[in-house]
Amino acid sequence: MKAMILAAGKGERLRPLTLHTPKPLVRVGGKPLIEYHIEALAHAGFRELVINHAWLGAQIEEYLGDGARFGVRIAYSAEGEPLETGGGIRKALPLLGDQPFVVVNGDIFTDYDFARLRDIEVASVHLVLVDNPEHHADGDFAWRAGRLVADREDVARLTYSGIAVLHPRLFAGSPEGAFKLAPLLRRAQAEGAASAEHFTGRWIDVGTHERLAQAERLLAGES
Repeated sequence: MKAMILAAGKGERLRPLTLHTPKPLVRVGGKPLIEYHIEALAHAGFRELVINHAWLGAQIEEYLGDGARFGVRIAYSAEGEPLETGGGIRKALPLLGDQPFVVVNGDIFTDYDFARLRDIEVASVHLVLVDNPEHHADGDFAWRAGRLVADREDVARLTYSGIAVLHPRLFAGSPEGAFKLAPLLRRAQAEGAASAEHFTGRWIDVGTHERLAQAERLLAGES
């Protein structure tokens, strides 16, 4: 099973850190964010990784190389202009093959065990959901008994963690160029082709200086 790390964002809310450094190479505890993902994926048995990039992407390739020092093989999907999440994944499909693959947002910090995803049977989508953080209190998807369900008042909404298993068929009929992933996830939800799980471990969307500091505190063993 292959895995893709999404690393094409500009990280504008993390400026000035990201003016000359791509967001995935911003350091937490002295180590680039993306390196935590690569190490965790390698530990979980993933050997073939795909990484997309756009803003300052050459730095990512220079730092990570072919992945050999992490025990993995890395293929890169370079984007001249950012293609958003959906377009970026679609462009990388030739590198990912025709089987389900794991997708991980490069700007999250988590202790999720990716080995849990290796044996997931997925129709189109399997999402890892987390409790709604303060900055996203309304959540993204209604979830019950391992499935995404239609929004109802009696069903809690959780937040998409940025970790998923996707089947290439999810992108059937999608156009080339930039587009968001969310509409495809909603379509799979409506078709009953989206499973999900609720993860309650460590997870931070490192999109701002405040949340970067929160990740630093976690590593330092603070509350």
